[in-house]
Amino acid sequence: MCELNVFLLRGDERERIMDSVAKITVEGDSIELTGILGDRMTVGGSIKEINFSRGEALIIAN
Repeated sequence: MCELNVFLLRGDERERIMDSVAKITVEGDSIELTGILGDRMTVGGSIKEINFSRGEALIIAN
């Protein structure tokens, strides 16, 4: 299984907001992250990059 660590980008700041994300769902400018244990988080923004070799996703905050 391939889990991702998700980072929120605000200007020059990079904040790790969730670990072990198994599912990312996008609805407009709302992104729902679901962890391997079923925990959920919704953030506003757009996906900049998903890099499976580094195991991370980058989201640009609104």
